[in-house]
Amino acid sequence: MPLGEPEKLYYSIGEVSRMTELPASVLRFWESEFEYLRPPKNPGGKRTYRRADIDRILRIKKLLYEERFTIEGARKLLKEERVSRDLAAAKRGMSADEMRRGLQEILKILSK
Repeated sequence: MPLGEPEKLYYSIGEVSRMTELPASVLRFWESEFEYLRPPKNPGGKRTYRRADIDRILRIKKLLYEERFTIEGARKLLKEERVSRDLAAAKRGMSADEMRRGLQEILKILSK
């Protein structure tokens, strides 16, 4: 966990901002640019980031800031990685429902 933050189930946007060293405005902007970065909101309307969301943010940050991808390039690479993971999961053996959901997600990604 970055910066010695305690491990929790949910983090606020302020906590995630400190942990990732990114302004909250950048996090909100990335939500609009990367479809797989959509943290749910609590009943009060506040974003509730999970560890998986933070991992995604750090991956996006690395692609944009270190590897110098454009937003469009990073978006395309992340989609390709998701499709590859879904196909690998299908090869390992999944239930019919899991496979159907994975294939529907792949079709959704490819249709964009």
